[in-house]
Amino acid sequence: MRSYESLSEKQKAILRVIKEWLTQRGYPPTIRDIGNAVGISSTSVVNYNLNKLVEAGFVIRSKTVSRGIRLNAELMNEIPGRVSHAGEVLRVPLLGQIVAGKPLPVLGDDFNRYSEDALVTVPRDLIGSADPSQIYALKVSGYSMIDAMINDGDTVILRQQATARNGEMVAVWLTESGETTLKCFYDEGDRVRLQPANPTMQPIYVDKDKVQIQGKVLAVLRRVSS
Repeated sequence: MRSYESLSEKQKAILRVIKEWLTQRGYPPTIRDIGNAVGISSTSVVNYNLNKLVEAGFVIRSKTVSRGIRLNAELMNEIPGRVSHAGEVLRVPLLGQIVAGKPLPVLGDDFNRYSEDALVTVPRDLIGSADPSQIYALKVSGYSMIDAMINDGDTVILRQQATARNGEMVAVWLTESGETTLKCFYDEGDRVRLQPANPTMQPIYVDKDKVQIQGKVLAVLRRVSS
């Protein structure tokens, strides 16, 4: 892993552009966006330097996604750029609807694909130190999490992750039925308990190997009543 100072000026400029996009917009730039920002007309030159940054440990890439560029979170502070997020907002992808009352087949298991037109404005402070490229939103349908102050029509902001601690509120993918739901997670050995926050509703019990955690809830955006 190389240091920031050992990089070429082009590579430093590319890192600054990626960090700016992630910080201010909440999603990474495309190769063409990077080229336009740093004055490189050839996408192959941008691609070459991105690959060098991957080798140096600064960048993580997914070649199957158009905006599949992330920064190594451990090296973010080495890259010059604003570190204060007060008053800043992000535009995060709204991936669809998740039912908080009972599972419903509403969402696939690929969180890298989203429409850029479906974006939600989120105060940057709500996600703390989380990597903005791993943040997404889901619209809630149902009332099973009402005691957790999540109502029908609210929007939950989540960080993409595959693990959770007991008691954390998560979006889960039930692989056997191909359904998603929003519940509090509890590991009970061979099975998982998905607990609603509504005393009138029963928990869902699922074999551990049939549950995939898709994200942890970080914040809730309330629906404004008309």
